[in-house]
Amino acid sequence: MAFITSVESIVTILLMMALGYLLRRIGWFDDNFSGSISKLIMNVALPASIFVSVMKYLTLHKLIGLSSGLIYSFGGVIIGYIIAWLAVKVLRVRPGRRGIFMNTVVNANTIFIGLPLNIALFGSVSLPYFLVYYVTNTVSTWAFGVFLISNDDPTKKKGEKGSGNFNWKKLLPPPLLGFLVALVWLVLSLPVPEWANNTLSYVGNLVTPLSLIYIGIVLADAGLKSIKFDRDTIFALIGRFVLSPIVITMLIMWGASLGHGIPTMEMQTLIVQAAAPGLAVMPILANESHGDVEYATNLVTTSTILFIVVVPIVMSLIQFV
Repeated sequence: MAFITSVESIVTILLMMALGYLLRRIGWFDDNFSGSISKLIMNVALPASIFVSVMKYLTLHKLIGLSSGLIYSFGGVIIGYIIAWLAVKVLRVRPGRRGIFMNTVVNANTIFIGLPLNIALFGSVSLPYFLVYYVTNTVSTWAFGVFLISNDDPTKKKGEKGSGNFNWKKLLPPPLLGFLVALVWLVLSLPVPEWANNTLSYVGNLVTPLSLIYIGIVLADAGLKSIKFDRDTIFALIGRFVLSPIVITMLIMWGASLGHGIPTMEMQTLIVQAAAPGLAVMPILANESHGDVEYATNLVTTSTILFIVVVPIVMSLIQFV
């Protein structure tokens, strides 16, 4: 059942990647199209999507009630960043790949893959537990993950004029602003007019298809031969599928031994989400900061495909936790 569910969740994603690949190969998209998609997603669609998702799936009461799960998920993220940073140093990952490597290890594709898979596996009753990881992942990605990628710009030179100036735009990217505005709306219990909610929903729904089409375009430009398992890719995938779920599992077990256990379904939800594929928007983030877009695309593509095999394995192992 878990295998079939994981396959169904991913086939649509792979088909949308294939669509971008095909349309680029037959010449429907010119050289400037991918750059336009990148700006549209980062500055408009993603903030709208995050705002709508928070308002739809989260309440202030739920956020407060799930505080123990937030401690475990944030703890896993912090430990993950530390281990990923050490791995970057030991493996001597080159500039342009470092931020991508660390994001792959720590941050997961919770909305595009994690949410539908979680509902399929555990039902809608698991949604509050999913929100725990969603909040953690969103804050991690847009408050710190994007910062790592933007500061790993290989075109920057030490001593370059203006390089020491602090860029507030990098600290508060549009997606994070969308999340912060949504939190303010929750705290103040402000209503969202139906016309505004509908507009933001339509715009936010562009994120998934455009992100995956973008990946297909990059694959078409690089060629399918760009999908490979080099050293940096292998270790990043190990971090995503092995390290991340193990870290949060150990934290939960340690907390339970101290008398701070959480419900079984919440535990299973957190572990499954921790093993989700890499962020679909990572190639776009890499492109914005002149990073290794092909490497980012390779990680998203390979992690998405491998997730078909990973889910049944994870679901089998968590039965013994």
